[in-house]
Amino acid sequence: MSSPGLLDRIERYFALAALADARVHSVGALQVPIGPQEWPYPARPLPGSEGEITVDDVRAAIALQEGAGLPAALEWLGDRCRGLATVARAAGLVVDELPLLVADDPVEVLLPSEVRLYLVGADDPRLGLYQRLAALAFASPGGAGQDGAGEDASQDTPEVARDDPGPAAVPPTEVLRDRVASGATVMMVAVEDGEPVAIGSHQPVEVDGTEISEVVGVATLPRFRGRGLGAGLTSALVEHARQTADLVFLSAGDDDVARVYERAGFARVATSCVAERPSS
Repeated sequence: MSSPGLLDRIERYFALAALADARVHSVGALQVPIGPQEWPYPARPLPGSEGEITVDDVRAAIALQEGAGLPAALEWLGDRCRGLATVARAAGLVVDELPLLVADDPVEVLLPSEVRLYLVGADDPRLGLYQRLAALAFASPGGAGQDGAGEDASQDTPEVARDDPGPAAVPPTEVLRDRVASGATVMMVAVEDGEPVAIGSHQPVEVDGTEISEVVGVATLPRFRGRGLGAGLTSALVEHARQTADLVFLSAGDDDVARVYERAGFARVATSCVAERPSS
């Protein structure tokens, strides 16, 4: 299903998505969005800059990000900038390659009957709690929440604090609240026995007259994994996004997770590369 036109549209999506919250600076052959610390965007290559990005460009972009209190991060389509991984590593970053998939002919995946799914509103008093849930889930092994692939479903977190989002009074960032209010972020939460157990979003952007949306941040608390919550939540997000978007895509955590999505009607179209500072 991959085609130059499809990748062009995805690159265009990323270029426009950052404009909602950040001012984009040009650093050599890189675009570096600088915005709120609560909602950082990675640097990305300028369209058509394949082979032109230097180590000095990457280091300058990192300096700009870190000077603004943002994490050092660079993302690109590996199929477009094949030599950038070597450049990023030379600048001191660690590079991960993630399968990029689009919803081709998605298959509905149902959540367990005891789990309820809700759209999150900007005035939801537990919005901050959901944000905390995502942070805790991603901090644990297999945190991407894609149940049945890429995570140990039998593993439970021994410390209660690492599997408990905490009190409902956790304040959300105003950036998140504003994005939910404007529709720039569409968030869904899976709830069991009145408590949130999984979270995910899609982020629609109008791209040259049509809508494209990326599914992001699908996360399940550790002790609720292995029950298909991540797959069911992703399925619901895609169904919602496709009501208005003619292209829905996501990055899978690894090849095993990508194969699960492929069985659910996704098609792999490219590789998304992510470069970040090594964890200390």
